[in-house]
Amino acid sequence: MGRQKYYDTAPKQERAVLVGVIRPGETQEETKEYLDELAFLVDTAGGAVEKVFTQKMLKPDRATFVGTGKLEEIQAYVKSEEIDMVVFDDELSPSQLRNIERELQVKILDRSNLILDIFAGRAQTAQAKTQVELAQLQYLLPRLTRLWTHLERQKGGIGMRGPGETQIESDRRMILEKISLLKERLKLIDKQNETQRKNRGQLIRVALVGYTNVGKSTIMNMLSKSEVFAENKLFATLDTTVRKVVIENLPFLLSDTVGFIRKLPHHLVECFKSTLDEVREADILIHVVDVSHPNFE
Repeated sequence: MGRQKYYDTAPKQERAVLVGVIRPGETQEETKEYLDELAFLVDTAGGAVEKVFTQKMLKPDRATFVGTGKLEEIQAYVKSEEIDMVVFDDELSPSQLRNIERELQVKILDRSNLILDIFAGRAQTAQAKTQVELAQLQYLLPRLTRLWTHLERQKGGIGMRGPGETQIESDRRMILEKISLLKERLKLIDKQNETQRKNRGQLIRVALVGYTNVGKSTIMNMLSKSEVFAENKLFATLDTTVRKVVIENLPFLLSDTVGFIRKLPHHLVECFKSTLDEVREADILIHVVDVSHPNFE
């Protein structure tokens, strides 16, 4: 009998490099903090950061985000170290994304895309899943629109005739219809949540707020003796959890909310407005901070 072969079926951990731009008025320490956060996001998504590239610029290059020389430096490292993906610490335009992919020949992500990927994996309730899907489609839509505009300008040119234009316009219309449907679904969920909040009676409402992964869920579990999911990852909590807590004969409702993060794109904030309503309607906010952070004050 021949020797039995064993195969590693575990998913391969993607190796990543990070890219950030240091703008005027921004210190290297601030940039490092942003990129440390981005590295934590990559770790949360299941990747491993191998190297970080930064460049001082007045503003990101319109074509490739970083300068030509820096892009060549990144390209050489990606090729020599067989890197799987490059993650940029800002939102890339469709043209930047296309140009960078053409040069580096690996997966390219920006901060928004990475956060959305994590959100999609964390969403558990119908509300969270709806919010994430809406955010994903709103992120995708302008990229389709930009591509459609480009094809319109080239209409009639070689290689631009045929079903391509029709398909893109069809995709755009379907996405718009889906966005409209998701917004209506969220309105219904909002009404249901509002009814639930009214039915909670006159109990004082307390909300835990703060940076993601700062320990809000851990405090929630300690005070309410519940088992809210807590993990040393960013966005371990994506859904608002409410528990009744009694301390020294004083009952109140305690909410654990989705955490804050730097450079969170506005369209993501808007999509999670429903979740933030729990904070807006709270009687007391408890701001949870990490005292070990150098800038916690």
